[in-house]
Amino acid sequence: QVTSFQGVAVRSLCTSNPHEHPEHGRLVYKGNLAKAVLGVRFFSYSTSIFNLFMMPYIMLKTGIGFESLFIQAAFYGLIGFFTFVTPVTLHVLTKGYVIRLYYKDEMDTYTAITYNAILAEKATVFHQKDVKIPDITKMFTTFYAKTKSMLVNPTLFPNPQDYNHLMGYDKSFYFNLEEEKETEERK
Repeated sequence: QVTSFQGVAVRSLCTSNPHEHPEHGRLVYKGNLAKAVLGVRFFSYSTSIFNLFMMPYIMLKTGIGFESLFIQAAFYGLIGFFTFVTPVTLHVLTKGYVIRLYYKDEMDTYTAITYNAILAEKATVFHQKDVKIPDITKMFTTFYAKTKSMLVNPTLFPNPQDYNHLMGYDKSFYFNLEEEKETEERK
């Protein structure tokens, strides 16, 4: 493959599709908030670490450590909230956000790439049959892969059939009237 780059011929020796990953398969989804999620979590972690290192210095210089017990409890509670609770809350809310989703046709498996607690990419491999759609729409969950909640934006799938296959919408609908009657009789 030869392309022109500002008048200079550039030869590419890459023969694979840029959306293919040798281990995970074909890229079917790429989240548009991946950098924002990473940036917010990194900022939260860095400010928490900064708070931990600066607290002894601030307490020595301001003397807040030597005032009434009520003021100490309020101050430590406020600092502890922003130092520990905010990063943990952000992690819980964004741990299921799918950065990239790959699909292997031959094995009918998906690989979801998310961020773990230390901001490294984590791969979760699951089969299409492991996908469960929640009965009630949840704020940060599109589907469950085994027991792990995952969040994707359906409009970001370049090929809508990939989303339909992931969610199981491409399967034929089977409704058994006898099973329905038995469940109503049990009630």
